[in-house]
Amino acid sequence: MDAKITLSFNEAVANKAKRYAERNNVSLSRLVEFLLDKVTASGYTSFEEYPVSDWVSQVAEGQASYQTKARSRKSLKKEYFTSKK
Repeated sequence: MDAKITLSFNEAVANKAKRYAERNNVSLSRLVEFLLDKVTASGYTSFEEYPVSDWVSQVAEGQASYQTKARSRKSLKKEYFTSKK
């Protein structure tokens, strides 16, 4: 079950994030959900412990590979809800 939350961001950051999500064929909500899941699943107890620079380097250098294909909104919704069961 999805939970709705309200977040506030710097407008420039929000616009860059929207463009990034669109280029990668993912909604901004799912992008934020993915990032929050990664941060909270790491076992670090504070933000200062989290190796942000290591994560950014992995993404920037292409070690993480994301393959996407054009999919309809209906198929994405079905895939998402099926994965939550």
